[in-house]
Amino acid sequence: MFVIASQSVRKGTKKQCMTGPDGYPMPATVIAGAQEGKTVLVTAQIHSGEYPGTPAAVNTAKRIDPLQVHGNIIIVHCVNVSGFCAGTDAYVPEDGGNLNACYPGDKDTVSGRIAQFFINEIFPHVDFVLDLHSGGMTESLTPCLFWPGIKVSEESLRVAKALDIPYLVQSFNRKGECGYAANVLGIPGLLLERGGSGLCRKEWVEAYERDIALCLNALGILPCTDTEVCDKKVIRKAVYLTAEEDGIWFPAVREGQHVEKGQVLGHTEDFFGDPLRTYHAEDSGIILYYTSGLRAKKGSSLAAYSLDAYTEDI
Repeated sequence: MFVIASQSVRKGTKKQCMTGPDGYPMPATVIAGAQEGKTVLVTAQIHSGEYPGTPAAVNTAKRIDPLQVHGNIIIVHCVNVSGFCAGTDAYVPEDGGNLNACYPGDKDTVSGRIAQFFINEIFPHVDFVLDLHSGGMTESLTPCLFWPGIKVSEESLRVAKALDIPYLVQSFNRKGECGYAANVLGIPGLLLERGGSGLCRKEWVEAYERDIALCLNALGILPCTDTEVCDKKVIRKAVYLTAEEDGIWFPAVREGQHVEKGQVLGHTEDFFGDPLRTYHAEDSGIILYYTSGLRAKKGSSLAAYSLDAYTEDI
């Protein structure tokens, strides 16, 4: 019997259920494998406007035969349920909390209680975390993933290399679900990024289903026969460009584009069309993602790009 977050599932079976902190039910499937092995957590839609991970999670949960599984799989189909229902871009609407930046949470906010639920009820039973993201409503990105750079780096990077994603970015995040689990608690994991602009294209969903399958195969949980993957770049340092003023943002780059040192990444204007600031690349690298909408708010993300000097081919 596999028991997690008050859910009991017999070996060789799976169970659809609602889980989460009191008053905040999240749809999940718990799969208890017939054989012993590791336990993996798969989550989708921590940011409510990042859609492809949810149908991929649903399809995967339906397809998996627990009799073939070595270990256990917990799939939370949609974490930020209230944000999804409200149509918000990213945050938990009850308190504006960012579930990729609010850990270890608190008892006084909905986002804080979600974080504490994972810390107290889920993480103690988990050997690996796979968190599925996407570009938000006004964000375009090239497929990439983030692996922990403080703890459990070796195991996380080993699994990252087994996935069909070209850019593997080292991350030092301690405040998000995957970042806290890995860099604070020492649970290996990956944060994956596919798609963007608030869309949910079939090819992104299918690619995510394959990512999950490749991850399960790499962890020895469920064998996968199609293991051919793309060439990769390991990125140990990236630049996260943020707006220095409120204004209208006009990007001059596209996702996946290589830029040279000093190249214009974009500029801001006021509502009268007068220029405010032009942003240039600090050094050469690949555009991982950028804000494709007009809005620039001081402190908000405009773009992220790798640095060639801290990048290696594998």
